[in-house]
Amino acid sequence: MTTLNVRVWRGNEDGEFVSYEVPRHASQTVLDVVTYIQRNLEPDLGYRFACRVGMCGSCAMTVNGKARWTCRTHVSKVVENNALEIAPLSNMPVIKDLAADMTTFFDKWSAAKGQFKGNQTRHDEFATVEPGSPERQAVDAGIECIGCGVCYASCDVVTWRPDYLGPAALNRAWTLVNDVRDVRGAERLRAVAGDAGCHSCHTQGSCTERCPKQLAPTAGIAGLKRKVAKAAIKGEL
Repeated sequence: MTTLNVRVWRGNEDGEFVSYEVPRHASQTVLDVVTYIQRNLEPDLGYRFACRVGMCGSCAMTVNGKARWTCRTHVSKVVENNALEIAPLSNMPVIKDLAADMTTFFDKWSAAKGQFKGNQTRHDEFATVEPGSPERQAVDAGIECIGCGVCYASCDVVTWRPDYLGPAALNRAWTLVNDVRDVRGAERLRAVAGDAGCHSCHTQGSCTERCPKQLAPTAGIAGLKRKVAKAAIKGEL
């Protein structure tokens, strides 16, 4: 039977890679490899997963240097010389082994005013969004984000300056500033206009290139830059 040489990050920030021999199978995913190691070789290996079908995003890890969903990544697509290197997501503290601490990631969603706020009550008619409206069309490439952190882990700007809000938080802000039901538009633009906001993006496109759902955070960030500039000219910030 063919085996894989798998190097897996063990420990926390000061950990190291440990090598394992794992049987190779047809249609094997990287998550299958991690699960084999945990069930057969290292029972205390720490990692996350839930749905196994590309819906939750919780199994995201760094595989051969790139952030990916391990449940949807087949070994045959990423293996190099019959070897794999699996590490936790970058740009986040390591809790244990392959599990990263995503607290700061979600705190930045909050800092970018990523919560919807309307002005209607349960006594009002349902607020609606016209499917063909320009605002609705503008966010088509962003509303399916599930917060897996792949774009954040792939962003060099986050690496260079940890206070940068990051592509996921800014993508969320972009979807909300285009939501005609939301009433926090100006407040949200002020939140993303700061030094660590949308203008810190270098438009390298790593977030868009790596997004497992083929979303385009780079386009949303560019849209925020335009909206912030227009609001500044009008004196609304």
